[in-house]
Amino acid sequence: MHRLERLINLVAALLDSTRPLTAEELRQRVPGYAEEKVTFRRAFERDKETLRDMGVPVVTELVDPADPSLVGYRIRKEDYYLADPGLAGDELAALHLAASAVRLEGADGVGALWKLGGEVAEDGPTAPVAALPGEVHLAGLFAAISQRRRVGFDYRGRPRRIEPHRLSFRNGHWYLAGRDMDAADNRSFRLDRIESEVVVSGEAEAFVAPTGTGPGLPSPWETGDNAPVAARLLVDADQAGWAAGHLGADAVEEWRPDGSVVLALRVTNRDAFRSFVLGFLDHAEVLGPEELRAEMVAWLEALCPG
Repeated sequence: MHRLERLINLVAALLDSTRPLTAEELRQRVPGYAEEKVTFRRAFERDKETLRDMGVPVVTELVDPADPSLVGYRIRKEDYYLADPGLAGDELAALHLAASAVRLEGADGVGALWKLGGEVAEDGPTAPVAALPGEVHLAGLFAAISQRRRVGFDYRGRPRRIEPHRLSFRNGHWYLAGRDMDAADNRSFRLDRIESEVVVSGEAEAFVAPTGTGPGLPSPWETGDNAPVAARLLVDADQAGWAAGHLGADAVEEWRPDGSVVLALRVTNRDAFRSFVLGFLDHAEVLGPEELRAEMVAWLEALCPG
């Protein structure tokens, strides 16, 4: 088992528990640890410190107040989860991809993206392969969108006052959609072209954001110039309801008896499709066509060698 999978399993176990879990309980619950206790303890201590270094709040608590020698571990949900920034599934997938393969500007960005499933190799984070432009503004805009607070920044030579509605990731860039208060119109802003700091101001819930992404707006995997392919994606029962609801009834090819769903997608942007699939981690499988499936496997193997 790759260490990334073991770390994700460890985070899931610590989050799901309503009480602190002892090291022995975690050895039994989390796949990927050795049976031999000394080997397990070394790996567990290393994993625990890796999570803390990445900003995951693993806390140590007494299991039984009457026995101070018996300690357990857990992650409190209220300390861990980020406020909902209103991202669609493909934007969350882009964050998965960024955490796995992209150099981020600043430790805060790395820590936040790790919460969404970033890659951590046995000997530390993998070498970056690219920079993701514009992410320096993401944290402030996430907060502003979640709290529905107005923002201000300079863009194309003049100051803007914006009601921020949503963030999206398209063709390698982050965009902010919102209402330009001075122009009294909805506009889109590319984050790496913002010319100043983003200043969040005013009271929370200062405006009502529109719902949805706009009529007729294509999905990211439909916006490229690759030759069209009819992709078939199997999503397991844990994520099937969300996937079907997000993509709509027209995308559903088959509901299976175990609760999983097969989705039919027209793909003209294979990079965006791979990022979308990556967002499901091990809850989705590309069924076909065979060339698209083989391409996905090769991409994942290159992304996470070993």
